Amino acid sequence: MTRRRTGGKGLRRKTATRPERKTIVVFCEGVASEPDYINALKRLPEIRGNTAISIEIDPGQGVPLTLVQLAIARAADEEVDECWCVFDVEWPKHHPNLQQAIRLAGEHGIRLAVSNPCFELWLALHFEDCTAHLHTAEAERRSRHLEGRTGKRIDAARYMPLRATAARRASALARRHARNRAESPHDNPSSSMYEFLAAVEPPAPTAT
Repeated sequence: MTRRRTGGKGLRRKTATRPERKTIVVFCEGVASEPDYINALKRLPEIRGNTAISIEIDPGQGVPLTLVQLAIARAADEEVDECWCVFDVEWPKHHPNLQQAIRLAGEHGIRLAVSNPCFELWLALHFEDCTAHLHTAEAERRSRHLEGRTGKRIDAARYMPLRATAARRASALARRHARNRAESPHDNPSSSMYEFLAAVEPPAPTAT
């Protein structure tokens, strides 16, 4: 299976007086909470200086397969280092062609940040552990209650100081599912948004 080399395109650019930022294009399924969150990441000085993030929202609120196809086309741009798709699994009824989308992304080097059952699970992990299986409606209610909001739009600034905690919790869920050999869509609850954070955050300084 051929994978697109990530990070390689930037090496072919001309050297400037300041280091080139990694260029990431993110394709989102949602039009509210996901872009709100990613835009807040973009504004953080430590990320802004390291990574240029562009968000693409499918006007038809595309399903995962559509997002992956759009990302594959965009990845042909030599100025783009990585393409990501952010989408949900959904429970109890999954998105159509979900496994096909995941396979296609892997074949073309498209990175995925998949939340199961939905992005609201990732939001909830900023405030508390979530280890029990959740339906989409349950995850949405839990997220709204924890933040105190009534709709889809989030107060993204509240989440930024808690993102490392959410990443640790999501990583722990991933390790648990790996031990149990639970693969998508049976890895509920889970979110690989922590991998997206690792991609956009600047590398930790090395000890001297």
